[in-house]
Amino acid sequence: MSKIANLLERLEIGRAASTGQGLESRSPIDGQVLGHAPLHDAAEASAAAARAQSAFQAWRRVPAPRRGELVRLLGEELRRIKDDLGLLVTLEAGKIRSEGLGEVQEVIDICDFAVGLSRQLYGLTLASERPEHHMRETWQPLGPVLVISAFNFPVAVWSWNAALALVCGDPAVWKPSEKTPLTALATQAAFERAAARFGAEAPAHLSQVIFGRADVGEALAADARIPLVSATGSTRMGRAVAQTVAARLGRSLLELGGNNAMIVTPSADLELTVRGVAFSAVGTCGQRCTSLRRLIVHESLADNLLDRLIKAYESLPVGDPRQDGVLVGPLIDEGAAQAFDDALAQARSEGGQVLTGGDRAEGVPGGAYVRPAIVRMPGQSDVVMRETFAPILYVLTYRDLDEAIALNNAAPQGLSSCIFTDSAREAETFLSGWGSDCGIANVNLGPSGAEIGGAFGGEKETGGGRESGSDAWKAYMRRQTQTVNFGRGLPLAQGVRFDV
Repeated sequence: MSKIANLLERLEIGRAASTGQGLESRSPIDGQVLGHAPLHDAAEASAAAARAQSAFQAWRRVPAPRRGELVRLLGEELRRIKDDLGLLVTLEAGKIRSEGLGEVQEVIDICDFAVGLSRQLYGLTLASERPEHHMRETWQPLGPVLVISAFNFPVAVWSWNAALALVCGDPAVWKPSEKTPLTALATQAAFERAAARFGAEAPAHLSQVIFGRADVGEALAADARIPLVSATGSTRMGRAVAQTVAARLGRSLLELGGNNAMIVTPSADLELTVRGVAFSAVGTCGQRCTSLRRLIVHESLADNLLDRLIKAYESLPVGDPRQDGVLVGPLIDEGAAQAFDDALAQARSEGGQVLTGGDRAEGVPGGAYVRPAIVRMPGQSDVVMRETFAPILYVLTYRDLDEAIALNNAAPQGLSSCIFTDSAREAETFLSGWGSDCGIANVNLGPSGAEIGGAFGGEKETGGGRESGSDAWKAYMRRQTQTVNFGRGLPLAQGVRFDV
């Protein structure tokens, strides 16, 4: 039995992944077929929505702290398989080993967060103007949640939604990326083991995975039995999902594109800045929605900083992400590599100068490996304003902070942003209401690598949704205002009289 077959057996998906039929999973590392997942159609998607509605009728009656116990057990199952699932993330998404393990740790962390949250779904008590009345706001389970996830975080994005949805009383229907089906199978298998340990209170079909093409996602997004659709992916995809869901007056939670910038001021610690740029721009081979894509540097230090960055970039080990020491793995496929090439060609045509990288790198045969590029641009041209999901860093210069913030905010997306400075005045200006217009704003760290405790998401073409921490849980519930009359009279609000 091969190493991959052994891995799939340990994750308890060996039989399901070895049918040789359905949705094919190929590793971006070398193009090898890893296995297969079932390929569902629109009719099967509709049946899944019906099953989720049935599960909702039972699950919403289970007390929230008890629902949290199921998520706690899921976290235990994931801890047990962390190494194997992290390796599968590396094989299927091309992440280096530490990033694959880190993604599984993120799922474990959000499970821990959700367990605590299950005892903190707080409402409000409100003062009533009517005697012998009281008012309160409570949060009630919403219904089945559809989670559409992308290849670059094949398990984490599901967990941000599903862990919260489950403690809020909602079943989850998951449509993973067609490029990473096996990680979804393995995660679902872990959930099913947790549900079996939890017992009969967990109804069947509380979590389901549906594999399919765009038509399956469209059918699920259009299904009125699913009140909330959480979609992660491109702005183009998110716009289509939002229109479909809005047509039936459902809810959308969108986490879409990012064109994230870093401002570097004259007071910045350049050694810290170089480290911040390297991970943010190059980690996951530039395929994070929070990857650094625009570097906005004060004109007085641009040459110095670029010299340091070029040296750092030229030392980056590119290659097999399974190997120790490698920091840059492959792009997800040849299509992504072609987009990388096309963007660099357009940047040159718009006056850009490629300072380092930008060509194909030696890697494992069958994979799409590139050398991360730094491109100095004369301004924010069309290619700079468009998100390219690859390791390209566009460098711009500025003269004063207002100009830099305007450059940061000019992008149509509004996900993440950051500033490197030792000036409290500059930092606080960047964080003010007239500073960064992004959903995430950092000081002296890059735009990438968010923790689960904060709400994650952005503005403008990023979609406006918030997932993960803080009070993001409210998206998975419905708000209800309740008024109780504990007296014998029936006074009306606003002094209205209606005597019968």
